Amino acid sequence: MSETLKRERIPELNLVRAMAIIGVLSVHSTSYATVDMTGSGYYWLYNFINIFMKYGTPTFIFMSSFVLFYNYYSRPLDKKLVSNFYKKRFVYILLPYFLFSLMYFVILHFTHYQGRPFGESAVSFITKLFTGKAYTHLYFVFINMQFYLLFPLVLWLLKKYPSVVKWSVPIGLLIQWAFIVSNKYGFQVPNKGSWAFSYFSYFMLGAFIGVYFPKIKQWFVISRANATKGRIASWILLWAVWIFAGLGHVYIYYQLRLKIATYNTLWYEFFWNVHTFACALVLIQIAYLLYRKGPSLIVKPLNRLGALSFGIYLIHPFFLLVYRNYPPQTGVSWLVHLWYAGGFGVALIASWIVVGLTARFVPYAWVIFGNLPKPKPRLAPQQNSGQLDVR
Repeated sequence: MSETLKRERIPELNLVRAMAIIGVLSVHSTSYATVDMTGSGYYWLYNFINIFMKYGTPTFIFMSSFVLFYNYYSRPLDKKLVSNFYKKRFVYILLPYFLFSLMYFVILHFTHYQGRPFGESAVSFITKLFTGKAYTHLYFVFINMQFYLLFPLVLWLLKKYPSVVKWSVPIGLLIQWAFIVSNKYGFQVPNKGSWAFSYFSYFMLGAFIGVYFPKIKQWFVISRANATKGRIASWILLWAVWIFAGLGHVYIYYQLRLKIATYNTLWYEFFWNVHTFACALVLIQIAYLLYRKGPSLIVKPLNRLGALSFGIYLIHPFFLLVYRNYPPQTGVSWLVHLWYAGGFGVALIASWIVVGLTARFVPYAWVIFGNLPKPKPRLAPQQNSGQLDVR
């Protein structure tokens, strides 16, 4: 039996996806509050949620890379593999991206650009489609497309030179920070955050863990059986870095947003990178804890949320856009706070319902929301493995 066939499924990854989409929704639902609520005594809380939860996009990029290298590294790299890889990306990523880019562009056209000539609108749409700018959140898909273009080349290099795999993380950090520093002091590309080089450390972290996961899996499982002095020390160090870098990230943005102090932009990059880099690893550990010890009342919904996360990511800004058209018509503070909290609830629940029902009842739902879980027939207990496919 080949190594490829021995690759075990990792159901815990859906829990990581669920936590990542919760992070994304938290950031997006508090974005207006970080501008409008600066005079509130609870501004520190809005700022904390908005910054501490910024792990969503980096985690999704890391997860995408992790799954790709985990599934493809042990396979023969040939034309068939590359062809099938790009066919799947086209069907499950590019088609939904195109449809949602068109949808958001049309919405913005009728809300902001009525009367603009058709030719000008068409050129604008094509430009935004190929730069991930049709709506604010679609840059994430644009970044992933860049990584998909790079993936076969990086996979080939790591398979040809296996000793390089252990240097993946330093290489990723070096490339990312070379881009950040050279962009700051040199070429200054617009929309730096829409380019893959801004996230290269997460891509290469995913490559490293994806390749070595069968050997290092036990490190992610925090349990008495897995506890050694070295592992305990590394677990404490990882969580300490995550918490302190996250709090530092929150603090410098609090200072900036309230115009108390400003820092060199490289400090904002540094705290964001360290915070979200550590968080990606912590989330895997939390997922293993939840999957083993968490109550099914929490684990099952999170599992479902993770399975639907890409579709929820695509559609949730639509519900936020509609919701924000109905702000509270009162200055009563607790109603305003409740309204902001409601934005998160509406974005999560409405998106979850729409994507879930589409996956269950709409034929060819993958055209709209990508690779969705298929409704499963009821099985006898001994037939149900309880495992999910790694996508």
